[in-house]
Amino acid sequence: MKFTDLGLDQRILDGIDSMGYETATPVQQQVMLPILQGKDIIASAQTGTGKTAAFLLPLLHRLLTTQHAQNDINAMVIVPTRELAIQISESLEGLSYFTDVSSIAVYGGGSGDSFITEKKALTSGVDIVVCTPGRMIAHLNMGYVKLKGLRYLVLDEADRMLDMGFNDDIMKIISFLPKERQNLLFSATMPAKMRDLARKILQDPVEINIAISKPPEQIIQKAFIVYEPQKIPIIKDMLASPQYQNIIVFCSSKQQVKQLTAELKRARIQAGEIHSDLEQTVREQVLQDFRNRKLRVLVATDILSRGIDIEDIDLVINFDVPHDGEDYVHRIGRTARAASTGTAFTLVSEQEQYKLAGIERLLGQPVPKGTVPESFGPVPNYNPGDGKKKKYGGKSRPRNNQPRHK
Repeated sequence: MKFTDLGLDQRILDGIDSMGYETATPVQQQVMLPILQGKDIIASAQTGTGKTAAFLLPLLHRLLTTQHAQNDINAMVIVPTRELAIQISESLEGLSYFTDVSSIAVYGGGSGDSFITEKKALTSGVDIVVCTPGRMIAHLNMGYVKLKGLRYLVLDEADRMLDMGFNDDIMKIISFLPKERQNLLFSATMPAKMRDLARKILQDPVEINIAISKPPEQIIQKAFIVYEPQKIPIIKDMLASPQYQNIIVFCSSKQQVKQLTAELKRARIQAGEIHSDLEQTVREQVLQDFRNRKLRVLVATDILSRGIDIEDIDLVINFDVPHDGEDYVHRIGRTARAASTGTAFTLVSEQEQYKLAGIERLLGQPVPKGTVPESFGPVPNYNPGDGKKKKYGGKSRPRNNQPRHK
């Protein structure tokens, strides 16, 4: 389906055309019509499916074609991280370029001047606010946020917000909003706590599910069964090859990110790090350097697995196995965007084998196993049945003549 088939305002179509888009993705095709009809929705879709435009486009259309409050806030988009707030705000600026719809991103970590700018917009009124929960509550507590005219509420990456402990903050923000409004809830997963949240805020919602647990077929996946001390030497060896130029390495903790980045820099590999200990300005500069190819490798916590728009990633490496299959899908989904091909490697220690087995069950098929070069010594067999009880010292698996890291 082409965007021109959806009956969108011509000014929005001009913005879509200027950004080079023609055909709506599956999630956009299924989500946009019920939003245009004014219905509440609960939608699940993995990263890279185009869900940001799926809610921004119909919101823009409704603001342009229906009466709404002037000098007030008309729509609020709540997101878990400042990075996602920035990304959505940038997408909104592009899509609304030929309209008079106003917007602002409201998030913490900036200067005092940014807070003053936010206050001015929230006081005088702005069509669409994209915000993180904590920052919005800071403004709400001061009593000047104009919300009487709000008609649209979007919760994006709602499952991640709940994982980060924002449930009470979300409900507090909602307590300030008019009861008559359209609610749009987007989530990558649908755990019980997500269903509970949906029951509290949605009215007779349309439920939409788009392939939430399958990575794109064009991603080449490999899992390397190793001992934990082998991981850093193996990653250094992988990165020594010029085959991959734009690489993201995911770690589950910021301590791992710091250690691995330091090791890569000592090996003279151009690497930068992203984690919550860094100031926002530093994180933005690292991301910009990576986008501009000043850095070849970005080492990051899961803060980057969702909600960061970085194109042309050749290789994603999981330094460790994510805790669940959905996180695995989101991590490796950073590569093979926009129908391109990509590669995802995962390093699996003995203690992590049971996690990989769980991911394989979710995917409905095994993740192909890669061959570690013999120069790194013996590696464990893949035998996840022992689960967390595995210890170092397992038997090495048979060797073969497959190419290294293939």
